[in-house]
Amino acid sequence: MRMPVTLLAMLFAALPAVATAGGGCAAQSGTVTIALVELYTSEGCDSCPPADRWLSGLQARGYGPDRVVPLALHVDYWDYIGWKDPYAKREFATRQRKHAQMKRARIVYTPQVLLQGEDFRGWSGRAFDQSVARINARPPRARLALRRPAAAPGASPGATQGVLDVELRAELLNAAERGDAAVFLAAYENKLLSKVAAGENRGKSLAHDFVVREWIGPLEFGATLTLTHKRALPLLPNADPAQSGVAAFVQNRASGEVLQALMLPPCPA
Repeated sequence: MRMPVTLLAMLFAALPAVATAGGGCAAQSGTVTIALVELYTSEGCDSCPPADRWLSGLQARGYGPDRVVPLALHVDYWDYIGWKDPYAKREFATRQRKHAQMKRARIVYTPQVLLQGEDFRGWSGRAFDQSVARINARPPRARLALRRPAAAPGASPGATQGVLDVELRAELLNAAERGDAAVFLAAYENKLLSKVAAGENRGKSLAHDFVVREWIGPLEFGATLTLTHKRALPLLPNADPAQSGVAAFVQNRASGEVLQALMLPPCPA
């Protein structure tokens, strides 16, 4: 559908790793550039469910967090058709429109896939495999680390009193990129299910993964090449901490290019 429109002391492994030392869990980037996949979607869009299923199936196809960071950003501009998407946020539609303006695109549309900050229409074919391989082969231009601290016995790490406690660290590897670079942090949830009662998908049950529920950024580097940030990301009502993870990425705000991305999947309880 269319509509007009500090890490200096940290040791980085070759691929992202999830650790549970001390009862918490953590991930850190390495020598591979991880591809950011942004899916702009809506439950009010009848052409979106295939893209939602494609995003959910990436890990089963071998695209784990060591290769891609998938995020589903639900937009609100189709809510007027008759079904209000419960996961939609105005800020995601704004982000999509800003990207379109940056790239001088005439329209925004759903489903739209951005791969490493670029419009990517061949997401369902071999072109995706080839493009991700090229991205993964590039030397990283930034480093990222995410940590969720230990929680009370029986609780998911980093999930206390209805929030996800997250520690973020980022480092730029090229001082020339500091002025335009910023970090974005997202909390996402898997295994979501909606029974749509109106609109173009009326009568359908729609399953979703990697749905962004909270979005923080841009966080700027300031005068240094490193950034640290602690945040308590609120869990929405009925959110399942066992299905809730976090992701971060470094992006050039002038060009839209993604320098590095990292995902910390839901932590084991």
